[in-house]
Amino acid sequence: MLVYLDCDPGIDDALALGYLLAHPEVELALVGSVSGNTDAATAAENARDLLALFGRPQIPVAVGSTDFLTRPYHGGAPHVHGGNGIGGVQLVRGTAPFAAGSAAEELVRLARSRPGELHVLAIGPLTNIALALQLDQELPSLVAQVVIMGGAALAPGNSTAAAEANIHNDPEAAAAVFAAGWDVTVVPLDATMLQRFEQSDLDALLAGGPRQQALGRMLGTYYDYYQQHFGRPSSALHDPLAAAVLTGEAVVSRDARVPVEVDTGDGPGRGQTIADLRGRYRPVPPQHPDGVRIVFDIAEPFAPQLLARLLSL
Repeated sequence: MLVYLDCDPGIDDALALGYLLAHPEVELALVGSVSGNTDAATAAENARDLLALFGRPQIPVAVGSTDFLTRPYHGGAPHVHGGNGIGGVQLVRGTAPFAAGSAAEELVRLARSRPGELHVLAIGPLTNIALALQLDQELPSLVAQVVIMGGAALAPGNSTAAAEANIHNDPEAAAAVFAAGWDVTVVPLDATMLQRFEQSDLDALLAGGPRQQALGRMLGTYYDYYQQHFGRPSSALHDPLAAAVLTGEAVVSRDARVPVEVDTGDGPGRGQTIADLRGRYRPVPPQHPDGVRIVFDIAEPFAPQLLARLLSL
């Protein structure tokens, strides 16, 4: 499976990257950075450093957009991910040069070089993906599928009462991506907040090798943040769950394919993903052929699968 990863590392982004690199069926061809958890330049440095840590420095990293489509970058989420985006952990600096083009340009170039093969995994704001659509209107026909960590269909938001952070950062980009006419799967808070790492998972990482220990040290910051939500040291598995939905290792047990609109206004609903779920009470969930696939749950707990992959790095 040929994969382009668009990300804003980000502690859970680091887990997702490790998961993808540990999966034997994934060919990670390119990583693009975007502002979100931190700014795009720092996110690119984090991605490059993580690739070096994981022994894959040859995978190119392209620096993406710092600002969103209609608004400037506003400072990220240091209260969640630490001041440097990865829990304050200082990694050995990677030395590979960044790709010559922007993340959007490199995405288009990759899709055109291998039409129909590329799977796009977007686990940050969707700015780069929207910019790539502006560069090449044929992009949807060149990409096999797009899997997005973002949104909240029936669950509350985490950036505002209504909106999940990735979508809330750039609602205009999300609206463009959802409307582009390609095969889109969204893994929202409805699913990701149900899948968690617990203290035993953190202990297992800290008892591992240097790669696992680095991830464990990052997770300490994440656990501190999530204690206020779960009442114990633990963390939701947002981005790695989306990666596992992409690979098929996380088997979806409940989903719906429905029209989705994004609130791009300036009111309290800005960034809300409004899914038309009026058919959810039917025995068979609605499946609109032109809609967005929304994942609500998976068949088995994901934490054991993720931990096994990370320990194999």
